[in-house]
Amino acid sequence: MVTAITQGVKISVDTVYQEEYSNPEKEHFMFAYQISIENLSDYSIQLMRRQWFIFDSNGTQREVEGEGVVGLQPVIEPGDSYSYVSGCNLTTDIGAMSGTYLMHRVVDEADFTVDIPEFQLIVPYRLN
Repeated sequence: MVTAITQGVKISVDTVYQEEYSNPEKEHFMFAYQISIENLSDYSIQLMRRQWFIFDSNGTQREVEGEGVVGLQPVIEPGDSYSYVSGCNLTTDIGAMSGTYLMHRVVDEADFTVDIPEFQLIVPYRLN
């Protein structure tokens, strides 16, 4: 698990290789990742947008950007957390992801960016 704190928001990421949804012979490797967003600040925040940078070990890079996460723009109260699971497919058995969330502080309507720490997407047999 990797973790980072930006402006009072703690992001933790855990990944799992999805063997049952992968097909290595056809260069299709599926990974699931769970994100936990913990509000360590004194203010309510809302997750407005996400931006992902996806790196495949063959040199391919993709950028994914859009509103919210998994169709939601959750409000996270001080001391609370929000978790969700999503997925990413690669054409190789090793890759990485990183990115940012655009957050909105409810009290003063200020927007700020939170870093999503880089995390590795590695098929388990590559770890030996």
